[in-house]
Amino acid sequence: MQSFRVESEKIRDKLNNLLPSQNRGAIGVELSGSTQIVPIVDLTESAEGSNLRVDLQTAFTLVNANTFAVSGTSTVVINTTGFWRVFGTSTLLITGSQRNNTVDIKDGATTKSVYRHTSQGGTAGPYLSDSFDFICKLEAGDNITVVGSIGGMIAGAIRQVADIDGNLVNP
Repeated sequence: MQSFRVESEKIRDKLNNLLPSQNRGAIGVELSGSTQIVPIVDLTESAEGSNLRVDLQTAFTLVNANTFAVSGTSTVVINTTGFWRVFGTSTLLITGSQRNNTVDIKDGATTKSVYRHTSQGGTAGPYLSDSFDFICKLEAGDNITVVGSIGGMIAGAIRQVADIDGNLVNP
C-alpha cells in the first residue's frame, strides 16, 4: 500500500468545511490515503442537498403559500417556472347535470388536466368532496389554472418546492 499526504489547498478547504471541528486553515490530524479505491454511497437527505426531510421541505408557511378559492370561473394561480406543490380540496354539489373542478397545466395552446373532480349528475343531493396533493413542473410559458364549477368550489394552496433546475426552495 502506498501512502501520501493531502497537499491540495482545495481538498484541505473542503475537508475543513465538512469537518468543522477541525482547525480552520489547517487540518489538525495527519491524513493519509492509499491507492485502493473504496466507493461510498450516501443515501441520506443531506446528500441530496437538503438538510430537511423531504416531507418537511415541502411544508407551507405564511410567507410561501399562495392560496386560492375558485367557484364558477377559472383563475391562473401560478405562472412561474419551477416545481410546485398543489394542495387542496374540491367540493361539488350533486345536481341534474355533470359538474367538474379541475387543476390544469396550460401552455397557451394545450391544456392538460392534472386533477379532475367530477359529479355525474342525477338527483339533486349532497355535496361530494375530494382532496388532492401533488407536484407539478412548469416550463417557460406554462401556467397552472384552477377551474371551479358552478355549484362547486375548489380551494387550496400552491408552494414552490424547487426552481426549474431542481434546486430546492426550503420553507
